[in-house]
Amino acid sequence: MSRIGIVGAGAWGTALAHSMAENDHHTLLWARNDAVAAQVNNQHQNPGYLGAIALSVRLRATANLARAIADADFLFLATPAQTTAHTARMLIDHGVKQRTAIICCAKGLDQNNGKRVSETLADFLPDNQIMVLSGPSFANDVASGLPTAVTLACNNMQAALAACKTLSSNTLRLYASGDMCGVELGGALKNVMAIAAGIVKGARLGESAKAAIIARGFVEMERVAEAYGARSETLKGLSGLGDLVLTCGTEQSRNYSYGLSLARSSADPSQKLAEGAYTASSAKRLAERLGVEAPIITAVADVLAGDQTIAEAVESLTSRPVKAELD
Repeated sequence: MSRIGIVGAGAWGTALAHSMAENDHHTLLWARNDAVAAQVNNQHQNPGYLGAIALSVRLRATANLARAIADADFLFLATPAQTTAHTARMLIDHGVKQRTAIICCAKGLDQNNGKRVSETLADFLPDNQIMVLSGPSFANDVASGLPTAVTLACNNMQAALAACKTLSSNTLRLYASGDMCGVELGGALKNVMAIAAGIVKGARLGESAKAAIIARGFVEMERVAEAYGARSETLKGLSGLGDLVLTCGTEQSRNYSYGLSLARSSADPSQKLAEGAYTASSAKRLAERLGVEAPIITAVADVLAGDQTIAEAVESLTSRPVKAELD
């Protein structure tokens, strides 16, 4: 069994840590404060993020980052995409070892430079093996032991396959991919589409319009990713279409819920933690740089920036010139 460190004791980090511990890996979860670590260790719960879900008695937590990462074979980063550079600096400062494989679990693009999360990590940690975990997965489902399948991507396909064999369990199945670009863009862009789907639902535009947004949104995701260099089949997998279906269909999705709130004029500033709210502007700039037409991404970015109202965005989408569906 492997030694696993999890950086970030939010819902997703805690769920992953629970799953790894239940699979008999030596797992240490890093929390920012002692109180959360104590709750995990003593009550076997993280009520602030996962309510009353019981966590593995084999899972241990610590507020000491150096301890959490010291002997890790695999290190999961369950921190927001926009904090990746800061997290990487912390890892360096606390002595992360070059032999440790780093698995990024964030889904987003850097709003400052448009980089994928793995690119930012590689800038700071060029000697570590970088991997990406993405796919249709709610933390509550994973922590509850419900069957979940996700994609683990690495530029070294053999390393991805080996990691999948090591880390998969009966309840959390990992599929290997050598297309990090496609897996990351699928995870990042679907968040923008989930906001769009939430807006459609919240504005009471109907289920037909919602289905159209999801279908046309997927086309945009695929085109942007392909233009960037990803493989189109990757977007049709778990980390693209699979995650899009999940996040556009339920209020459990933070991005979908944020779109709902925007349309209902009830958005709470705290909801801006939704990754798609940060990624939209970067995705718009990326599509423009690649010369890809992306009207839904653009509409979401413009609404979030205050450059268009929702009504104006709907008008801009519905008044576009008629063309063949596959053009």
